[in-house]
Amino acid sequence: MPALCVEGLSKTYRSGLTGKQQTLALSDFSLAVEPGQIFGLLGPNGAGKTTFVRILLSLVRPTSGTASLLGVRLPDTSVRSRVGYLPEQHRYPAHQTGEQALWFFGRLTGTPASILHERVPALMKLVGLNDWTRTRVKRYSKGMVQRLGLAHALINDPDLLFLDEPTDGLDPVGRKEIRDVLLGLKQQGKTVFLNSHLLSEVELVCDTVAILNKGRLLRVASVDELTLAGTKYEIGFSGELPQAFQEETTALVLRLGYADQLLLAELESTAALNRLIDLMRKHGIAITSITQKKSSLEESFLKLLKPEGQP
Repeated sequence: MPALCVEGLSKTYRSGLTGKQQTLALSDFSLAVEPGQIFGLLGPNGAGKTTFVRILLSLVRPTSGTASLLGVRLPDTSVRSRVGYLPEQHRYPAHQTGEQALWFFGRLTGTPASILHERVPALMKLVGLNDWTRTRVKRYSKGMVQRLGLAHALINDPDLLFLDEPTDGLDPVGRKEIRDVLLGLKQQGKTVFLNSHLLSEVELVCDTVAILNKGRLLRVASVDELTLAGTKYEIGFSGELPQAFQEETTALVLRLGYADQLLLAELESTAALNRLIDLMRKHGIAITSITQKKSSLEESFLKLLKPEGQP
C-alpha cells in the first residue's frame, strides 16, 4: 500500500468579484509514493508544490480527483495523528523554551505526558539542541529554530513526514546532521516527503523525485536516473594514445576529448563502449578506470524545465 497516492488531482482557484477569474494550480496530477523512502518534490516558484502539500494535509480541497495518505482517503482527518509536518518559515512563542514548545505541541497532538517525558529530551538531542533545552526560543538562531521545527514534526512519532525546506538557515555541518537524521528515519521505515529548493541536498538524500511545473507533473524518477548523463564516459589511461588509435575512433564515437590522462567519450550505446575498450587494448593502451559521467540534479531539473526548441 502506498504511503501517499493521488489520482487525477486538479485544483483551480477562483478570484475576482464574480469569481470567474481562474488560476490552475494543479492539472490532472497522479502520483504514488511507496513507504520507507525519502521522496523529493521539485519545481520553480508557482509550480503548484504548496497547493499539493496543502491538499495532502486537508488544508485545501481539490477541485477534482482523489488523494489518500497511509491508506486513508482524504479529507478524512483521522490520519493526521500519523503525519508530521514542518512548514516553511514556522514560528514559536518567543517566551517559551525549546522544551516547553515541544511539550505544548506534543499535547496538542494528544501524545500522553508519560511518553513526552522521554520523547522531548530524546528529540532535542536528536536535532542537536540538547544544550539548549531550557533556553528561550527568542535566543535561538534561525538554524536552531529550524532544528526545533524538525523535532516538533517528529513529536507524535509519525509514519509519514512532510518537510518544507528542512535545511533552510543551517550551515554545512547542520545540513549534514539533518541529512543523517532523515536517513535514520528512513531506516526506521518512515516515509519522508521533502520539498526543497536546495537541489544539491535533495540529490544527496532522496531516493525518488517528482518534478512539477505550472501544475503539471513533468517526470517521476530516481535520482540516479535523472543524473546519469546517458552514454558519456571518462576512461582513465596511462601512457600515450597512438595516432592510429585516434584515427580509428573517429567513426566509433560521437564526441571525443582528452584531459589529464582521461579520454572523454560520448558514445551511441554500451556496445560502442565495449568496441572502444577493445580498440584501446588492440593498441596496447593501459586502461586505469572507466566511469559513466553524471550530471547534477540541478542540471537535469533545468533541462526538463527548458522550453522545447530552446538551446
